[in-house]
Amino acid sequence: MSPLLTFLLALLFKHHLNLISASDPDPLQDFCVLESESGSGSCKNSSAATVEDFIFSGIKSPGNFTGSGFSSVPVNVNVFPGLNTLGMSFVRADFGAGGVNVPHYHPRATEVAFVVEGSIYSGFVDTQGRVFVKVIEKGEVMVFPKGMVHFQMNIGESPATILGSFNSQNPGLVRIPATIFGSEIKDELLEKAFGLNAKELSRLKSKFHSS
Repeated sequence: MSPLLTFLLALLFKHHLNLISASDPDPLQDFCVLESESGSGSCKNSSAATVEDFIFSGIKSPGNFTGSGFSSVPVNVNVFPGLNTLGMSFVRADFGAGGVNVPHYHPRATEVAFVVEGSIYSGFVDTQGRVFVKVIEKGEVMVFPKGMVHFQMNIGESPATILGSFNSQNPGLVRIPATIFGSEIKDELLEKAFGLNAKELSRLKSKFHSS
């Protein structure tokens, strides 16, 4: 085998491994319902599993609304043990009139958002700073690539609802405003980075510190 062909095969194999490691691992059994009572992260004995382990009823109604007019009910392995090892999770998001889901990203998952009701100004920003944004209506779907900052706002006069699906049982959530201004990053750095004076920064930190 020529050195060039060997190199190309090795490169292809490495790329394949990268693709595999970029998502949740495949399960090694039919299912692995998380044994919540033990707290050890082990699977419930499959013979003890029931249909109730694979049903979750906690998204029949909205969650608690924030000051931005937004509510979310995550459906992940922490509240729905039947999702364990299946490589997926879910969220219900509700918006009051003018409600905003602040810029945020999911470090471990791509999200597909389906508009159940309403008109949502929705988009994401790529690593080149390009903004992909559009008002999506009832019945439409938008995808947010993994790790991309994205955002949503209800531009209608009535409530709106979105159902989101993730290709990870633990997608993670990083809200940009709270992460930056609600953390313990040194004030001097934030003032220089955002062109703020001490008073302006103090106001932002007081707003987001408990978010």
